Amino acid sequence: MELYTQIQAAVKTVRHFTKVKPEVAIILGTGLGALVKDIKNAKKIPYEKIPHFPLSTVESHAGQLIIGDLMGKRVVAMQGRFHRYEGYDFQQITFPVRVMQALGAKILFVFSACGGINRDFYPGDLALLSDHINLMGETPLVGLNDDRLGPRFPDLYNAYNDKLQALALDVAKDQKLTLHRAVYAALTGPCLETVAEYRFLQIIGADCVGMSTVPEVIVARHAGMRVMGIAVVTDRCVPDQVGPADIQEIIRAAMAAEPQLTKLVKEVLRRLKN
Repeated sequence: MELYTQIQAAVKTVRHFTKVKPEVAIILGTGLGALVKDIKNAKKIPYEKIPHFPLSTVESHAGQLIIGDLMGKRVVAMQGRFHRYEGYDFQQITFPVRVMQALGAKILFVFSACGGINRDFYPGDLALLSDHINLMGETPLVGLNDDRLGPRFPDLYNAYNDKLQALALDVAKDQKLTLHRAVYAALTGPCLETVAEYRFLQIIGADCVGMSTVPEVIVARHAGMRVMGIAVVTDRCVPDQVGPADIQEIIRAAMAAEPQLTKLVKEVLRRLKN
């Protein structure tokens, strides 16, 4: 019950900054924050101004909520997200999703960086998430359920909405962009995986691996939102080909892929029908 009260307090504060009711919520991950430059009539709200919002501690995450217009749609975008490895619990990590849904958003676009386990994935490729494997050890829904926020036992069938996937694939085809379909495995981090772990992930059917996305998707589905997820492949994690990782290179790879992702997302938004 306390969570519901916290959500309402955050929404009330955001409403002091803007009365815009967003249709689409967007979470921007590592190196993928430039999309917000295209948001028109943007109202930028630092996370520290919003009650109960965590603060991003990751260097490449700006830490502000942006509400405005993008490709004819009203959007609310998180420029910077939160991770379990920062010390936050899963309820804190997903609190912004609750707030964006309460503000009016019925669709969530979630973007992230990932390591490519699939042999066909290379740095700079875009991976459209078709499913996920939660290896984070918990979900944000553990504990008492508040029926005002969603059902006790939400179904994660079609967690990544098939119609939104089809739209993204059509746009990618028209733009001549390579867009893989992928199963995303989520681990807590912050250490990158061992070769043995990459091999395990490959065996159980993961195409890519990251440290985010899944908690937000679970909460979005609990709240009844439709979800589209795209991950940028930043490094090659094929077990028999993996080498030492360079975090700065991973961030650079994400930023290099950003123009393609931005182009894709803007056209998906333009064609999107609520």
